[in-house]
Amino acid sequence: MALHIKEEANRCYLCKKPLCQEGCPIHTPIPAIIQLFKENKLMEAGEMLFNNNPMSIVCSIVCDHGSQCMGHCIQGRKGQPIQFYEIERYISDAYLDRMDTVTPAEKKQSVAVIGSGPAGITVAIILAKAGYRVTIFEERNMIGGMLRYGIPDYRLPHSVLDRYHDCLLKMGVQIRTHVVLGGDLFIEDLFRDGYASVFVGTGAWRPARLGIHGETLANVHFGISYLVNPGAHNLGKTVAVIGAGNVAMDVARTAFRHGAQRVMLFERRRSCRASDHEREFAELDGTEIFYEKGIQRITPEGPVFKHTLLDENNSIIGYEDEDELFKADSTIIAVSQGPKDKLVKTTEGLKANKRGWLLVDGKQMTTRPGVFAAGDVVHGSRSVVLAVRAAEEAAQAMINYMEQQ
Repeated sequence: MALHIKEEANRCYLCKKPLCQEGCPIHTPIPAIIQLFKENKLMEAGEMLFNNNPMSIVCSIVCDHGSQCMGHCIQGRKGQPIQFYEIERYISDAYLDRMDTVTPAEKKQSVAVIGSGPAGITVAIILAKAGYRVTIFEERNMIGGMLRYGIPDYRLPHSVLDRYHDCLLKMGVQIRTHVVLGGDLFIEDLFRDGYASVFVGTGAWRPARLGIHGETLANVHFGISYLVNPGAHNLGKTVAVIGAGNVAMDVARTAFRHGAQRVMLFERRRSCRASDHEREFAELDGTEIFYEKGIQRITPEGPVFKHTLLDENNSIIGYEDEDELFKADSTIIAVSQGPKDKLVKTTEGLKANKRGWLLVDGKQMTTRPGVFAAGDVVHGSRSVVLAVRAAEEAAQAMINYMEQQ
């Protein structure tokens, strides 16, 4: 592996105007990192990666590299683009356990981080490094949020998240699990107990309903709920998945790994919302994708569709008359997710838009002073790297806010 990575690094042109860096949502300084790596300065390269993106090892695994760094590499125009994500993973993997976790001895104010997904972890790391007392509040028994409970282990090993847990503890971050903010405790309680600011990174865990007949049947499940604990579901041999985003692809691939013999995925339009590489992996595993199928109802025998009529812009303009039943033992709805509303309902001044996403200003502060938010709870289900980018902005805004108090 190391020799392959070295050869890949040696192929890099170290462009002065790196398109790969422009294609990265968090603008990772790719040429500088590769140069350090080529000089055998592994820890320096790792530090640069980590400072730019605390979740670099995660992003090296789950990012859509084909449309980001690798997809913008100039070498890809006539040949094979540089697989920087492989280099990034090697460096980040080595750095994570060896990094300097010493934080300032003189601690500043206390900060509460609600949720331990990629946004929450990022904020906790940045604030701990800056000398703040950080406490993470997580409603499940382990940190990771959607990284652990929404992305299958075969894609993102949970051992990576366990290492982040250890890293956070070494940095002095306190982690309180099995507590629901907006249920067991409230944001008002946090301010009462002296927290100077609060970060909300609770993600998007509420599955979107279809509002059709049959949604309450015993053999119908929601995609994100299935991914949390797939072993608890008995899906049978034939599974129908409604939806074509990345979650739907994860559901399809996970179903195969838990005994399904046939998995059918249905999309209303001509193309998937999932990234090309996630779709390709799902098809490689055996997923059958049916396009232009509009769900009408779900029966005990399986879902019923009508063929959709689309215009040249791929917009639905109607449906054909004939119903089509696809027989399946189970049907999984994986069309979208939204945020839960506990915090909005229990926090004075905290507001969300009509879809439930928290409202924030240009500095990631919510409508409640001192409360900041980023990630899926603000923008909906997007990529890990975009959540990290917004979380970094929120962390800096929190520091500025607390320094002015």
